[in-house]
Amino acid sequence: MFDLIAADLRRFEERLPGELTSNVAFIEAIGEDLVAAGGKRLRPSLAFLTGRLLGADEEATMQVALAVELLHSASLLHDDLIDDADTRRGSEAAFKRYGNVVSVMSGDFMLARVLGLLARTGSPHFTHLMSETAAAICEGEVLQFQVASLTDYSYENYRRVIEGKTAALIAAACEGVALLAGAADPQVRALRDYALAYGRAFQMQDDYLDLLGNAERLGKPVGGDLREGKATYPVLVFILDHDSAEARAILERRAARPGDVERMIELVHEHGAHLKARDEIAREAEAALAALQQFAPSPARKALAALAESESLRVG
Repeated sequence: MFDLIAADLRRFEERLPGELTSNVAFIEAIGEDLVAAGGKRLRPSLAFLTGRLLGADEEATMQVALAVELLHSASLLHDDLIDDADTRRGSEAAFKRYGNVVSVMSGDFMLARVLGLLARTGSPHFTHLMSETAAAICEGEVLQFQVASLTDYSYENYRRVIEGKTAALIAAACEGVALLAGAADPQVRALRDYALAYGRAFQMQDDYLDLLGNAERLGKPVGGDLREGKATYPVLVFILDHDSAEARAILERRAARPGDVERMIELVHEHGAHLKARDEIAREAEAALAALQQFAPSPARKALAALAESESLRVG
């Protein structure tokens, strides 16, 4: 599905280092690590696919792709420090290598570069969208900690968390291109609806695999979210629908006892909570597909649809 935008992604990789240039060696090094690590480039890919869908200006689409990726990268630098993560994309986390101050300020440097990109677009609508998106990311992350601290578990709070920390920026990648392309309001809304639903499905399948995936394939032990006190969807189903005191106790002590993660996995499977989680991911994917019906069939629409469908397949 990415063959359609292969050339766009190559140009993106050529442009990204220029946005991270600094005369401070540590900031430059972190920027170089970001470029070298690559990653999925999901958000830029969505921007480029949206650009193809709408026939948008290539440079305007590139500016959206760069802005959303830099905001995403800044959030990852901050997240790694907050989560005390040892690695990022197979390499030592920046704060482990350079220290907390360098890592945080390098993330802020990337945010400053986002501001420069927004100024170059000259679009108050896109600038406002990115402002709201940055705020949503912060709110989602803080709400996740708030829920864990107050044990305020609910489906509504979970949805708010995943929309803030993940879906909002995915939506900005699509909606931003539509705004700069001058798309009609129904198309802008359809792209936002698509991206929010896809973003929720994307985060839900990540959460599902964190508990119920294969550790060897994930490249890390399962149960990381549980150990951080995060109530992800399969666990929520068991706590809320089955009112399980045992599951709640495991979550609230952050799976601190030997065998806690394994016991939670057993409980989720025994009571079919994993099946409800799969169904919910499929529903979000279907909502994303429905939003795309606003657009005529095209290779770009097909690729966007395939991305949404892939989320159900990854946990099937």
